[in-house]
Amino acid sequence: MSFDQKLDRLIQRHQELRDALAVHTLSDPADFARLSKEYSDLTEVAEAVGDLRKQQHDLKEAELLANDSSLDADMRELAYSEFHTLKEMLPDLENQIRLLLLPKDADDDRNAILEIRAGTGGEEAGLFAADLLRMYQRYAVVKGWKFELLNSADSGLGAIREASASISGKGVFARLKFESGVHRVQRVPQTEASGRIHTSAATVAVLPEAEDVDIQIDEKDLQIDVYRASGAGGQHVNTTDSAVRITHIPTGVVVTQQDERSQHKNKAKAMKILRARLYEAERMRLDSERAASRKTQVGSGNRSERIRTYNFPQGRVSDHRINLTLYKIEQILAGEALDDIIDPLISHDQAEKLAEAVE
Repeated sequence: MSFDQKLDRLIQRHQELRDALAVHTLSDPADFARLSKEYSDLTEVAEAVGDLRKQQHDLKEAELLANDSSLDADMRELAYSEFHTLKEMLPDLENQIRLLLLPKDADDDRNAILEIRAGTGGEEAGLFAADLLRMYQRYAVVKGWKFELLNSADSGLGAIREASASISGKGVFARLKFESGVHRVQRVPQTEASGRIHTSAATVAVLPEAEDVDIQIDEKDLQIDVYRASGAGGQHVNTTDSAVRITHIPTGVVVTQQDERSQHKNKAKAMKILRARLYEAERMRLDSERAASRKTQVGSGNRSERIRTYNFPQGRVSDHRINLTLYKIEQILAGEALDDIIDPLISHDQAEKLAEAVE
């Protein structure tokens, strides 16, 4: 089937869905929701195909006018100029449609669980982990997303050992999924008297939020321990056994939660994180199988991969996967310019997929 035939079939399907929704009764809400989603998913590409078809029509009209000997020279010259302008624009429109036709990541529309852990570098790593947490929190504000801190283990002086958060909104996972990996910082710590530059690291994991229907967890596979929550320095946050530790016995995954005073709320948050981790493990297993023939995989989510360096003395941030360097470290850590890294990552991933699709 040719590219044009595929587009014709897509337009036909879009019209069929529009007609079906116009006469559809609500006797089967699930069916209506399925048709609505398919129609919505096809609308953007259908509109782009409409623009392409109009441009192809205008191109033919301009070519006819340019070759019409009955017209004066000025009119033919104008038509000839328009013909070449439209002809140059066509490949971009076709490429845009090819990108829209690429298979979507089924998890792109999901909310996300963000996990950050201090790595090598001692106290400085904990301070950098806290910087990253604030960066994503501010970025969520910029994007109009909801950011809910689920758990934070402080290590004093504004540093954190680890933290997790739930981020919800439109396209959260689609934009944050490339953030998974090791983030490295190079700067002079506040406690460094000699002014030497230290290198520290923190690990970021972005997991698609899973629902109960995605991951079935059998209660008998869980070991749930409760204990008294404590803060930094061993100070008791409360005097009841409200902290929860859940161990998923088949996989050995352990989640602890103690930020809430209620044991019930801590358990609910811990289960949310557990579901996300188990869902991500299965997702990564399937991705690894599918990626056997893929040359590169920007969004691999490999937590051991060093993906980015934040160099304070030079004011630069470098993403090593796409050889991108930006000299706006303050704006990036403020969440204001994080899109300047995320957008090129998304474009690179799309280009890789497009190259594979045409091979």
